Amino acid sequence: MLLGALGVVYGDIGTSPLYAFKEAVRAANPGAHSADPVAVTGAVSLILWALVLIVSIKYAVLILRADNNGEGGIVAMLALLGARHAKPGTWQALLLVVGLVGAALLYGDGAITPAISVLSAVEGLKVDAPALGRFVVPITLAILVALFLVQSKGVAFIGRMFGPVMLVWFCVLVLLGLGGIWHRPEILAAANPLKAVEFMGHAGWGVSFAMLGAAFLAVTGGEAMYADLGHFGAGPIRVSWFALVLPALVINYLGQGAGLLLEPDAIENPFYRLAPDWAHYPLIGLATLATVIASQAIISGVFSLTQQSIQLGFLPAMRIVQTAPDERGQIYVPAVNWLLAAATLTAVVVFETSDALAGAYGIAVSLLMAITTVLAALIAHRWGYALPAILAVNGFFLVIDLVFLGANSVKLFEGGWFPLVLAGFVALMMLTWRRGNHLIEEARAAMRQPEAAFLANLQHRDVVRLPGTGAFLSAATHGIPLHLSRFVERSHALHRRVVIVTALYEETPTVPETERARATLLAPDFYRLILRYGFMEDASIPEGLRCAVEHRHLPAAILDDMTVFIGHETVIPKSDDRGMMPWRENLFAFMQRNAERTGAYFCVPTRQVVEVGTEIEI
Repeated sequence: MLLGALGVVYGDIGTSPLYAFKEAVRAANPGAHSADPVAVTGAVSLILWALVLIVSIKYAVLILRADNNGEGGIVAMLALLGARHAKPGTWQALLLVVGLVGAALLYGDGAITPAISVLSAVEGLKVDAPALGRFVVPITLAILVALFLVQSKGVAFIGRMFGPVMLVWFCVLVLLGLGGIWHRPEILAAANPLKAVEFMGHAGWGVSFAMLGAAFLAVTGGEAMYADLGHFGAGPIRVSWFALVLPALVINYLGQGAGLLLEPDAIENPFYRLAPDWAHYPLIGLATLATVIASQAIISGVFSLTQQSIQLGFLPAMRIVQTAPDERGQIYVPAVNWLLAAATLTAVVVFETSDALAGAYGIAVSLLMAITTVLAALIAHRWGYALPAILAVNGFFLVIDLVFLGANSVKLFEGGWFPLVLAGFVALMMLTWRRGNHLIEEARAAMRQPEAAFLANLQHRDVVRLPGTGAFLSAATHGIPLHLSRFVERSHALHRRVVIVTALYEETPTVPETERARATLLAPDFYRLILRYGFMEDASIPEGLRCAVEHRHLPAAILDDMTVFIGHETVIPKSDDRGMMPWRENLFAFMQRNAERTGAYFCVPTRQVVEVGTEIEI
C-alpha cells in the first residue's frame, strides 16, 4: 500500500522540483541571468512552508478526515453535504454549483499536468546540448501520444512499476539535495519562515505576488492525497508523505537553493545542475519516466471522477471499460481519454515550454483548493464541530488559499485562461445535463400513469399475454414507465410476468449486496424492483435481477425468457419561457443523442433489448 501510494498519489507533487523552484526564483529575479542569494533563500523558505501548511497540515491532517465511508474527492464531499438533490434557488443548489466547478477544475488540471511534467523532464536535454532544444516539443508530443494510446490497455501492466520507480525517484531527490546542501549548508537558514516574509516585505507587491504564484507550483498535486483516499486509505497516504515524500522534497528544494548559492548562473535549470555531468542523461530518463507516472495518475483520477459524475447524474452515460477484472478502480473512458489528449497536446503546442505552461498551471489548482476548504468547513459543521473552531482553522487555511489564488490570478492572461476555459466548459455540461434531466423527469411525470389506474385499465382491456418476462427499465420509483404504457397501447399485448426495474445510485461509495434489491408485488406476476448501487460501483441489471432472486425478493421464474424494454427518448428543444435557454436545450439534446445506450450502460445483452421511442419537448 505504501509503494502504491508513492506511485499513484505522489507522482504529481513528486515531480514538482523539476520546475517549481526554478519558476519561483525566476519570478523573484525577473529578467536576470543569475540568482540573488536573498531571493534564493526566500524562495526556498516559501516553498518549504507551503508544503508544511497546505499539504502536511491542511490535507494530510485535516482534509483526509472528511471521508465518505473511506472515499474522498469533491464528488464525495457533495455526497456528504447532500447537495445532489438540491432544489433550484436554495443554498444547497449554490453549493452544488460550487462543487461541480471544483470537480470541473480537475479536468483542467488533468490537461495541464501531463504537458508541464513531461516538458520539464525533456527540457533537461538543453542543459548539455542547447542545440537539442528544438526537439523538446516533438519528443514531448511523441511521449504524450504514446501515453494516451496505451490507456486502453489499462494501467495494471505498468502499475507494478509505479511504486518502485517513484521510490527510486525520491531517493535520487534526496541524494541530489544532500550534495547541494553539503557545499552550501547556509541554505538551512531557509527553514526559518521569516526569511520568506523578509524577502517579500522588501521585494514589493509585484515581485512578491509573482513569487507566490510560482512557489504554489510546489504544492500542486497535494489534492491527490484526498482524491485517492479510497484507493489506499488515510494511513498509508499519511505514512508515505511524512516518512519519505515530504523529507525528500524538503531536502531537494534546499539542495537546489544551495546549488544556486554556489552557482548563481544555474538559474535556467537548477534541478539538473545539481547532478554531475555524467548523470544528466540517466537523470533525464528517470525524470521522464517519473513524469509519465505522474501524468498517468492524474489521467486515472479524471477517469474515476467521470465515472462518479455519471453515476450521480452530473454527466451523460459514456462507455466505461474495466481494464482489470479484479481491480474496481482501473477503468478506461475512451471519450474522456481522447478529449483530454487533445487538450494536453494543444497545451504543449500552444505554450511550447514548461516556463510558459507554469503560468497556466497554478490558477485552476489554487481555486480547487479554496473550494475544498469551504466544503470541508461545511462538512465539519454538519458533523457537529464547534463553529468557532471551524472558523479559526478553515478560515486560516482559506486565507492562505485565497492569497495563492490572488497570486496566480495575475497570470490569467499569461496562460491561466486555458484550464479555466476547459473547466468552465465541463461545468457548463454538468449543470446543463443535470437541469435537462430534471426537465425531462418533469415531462415524464406529467405523462406517467399511476400504478392503480394502469392495472385497473389492464383488467378491462383485451390484452394478449405473451410468454416469458418483460422487464421495463424506469428512472422513477413510482408510476408506470412511458414505454410500458406505450407498448401496451400500441401492441395490445403484455408479457405473462412483468417487472419494473429502477437502478438508483446512492451517495455512498458502495452498497452491501444484502441491501442491493427491494421488490414490491403490485399485482399477481407484476413487480416493482428497486436496485441500489454506490457511486463507486457499476450498475448491472442482470446482476441485480439475479441478486433479487437469490435473496428471494423475486421468484426464480422471473429470469426465464426475459426481454428488457428500454425507453428511448428524443428531446425536442422548445422555444418558450420554461426550461433552459434555447442554446442550452440544444446542447442537452446533443449530449442526450450521443450518450451511451442505456442497455449497454446497464450491461444488458443486446439480444434481450427492445427500445420503445418517445418524443419529449423541453
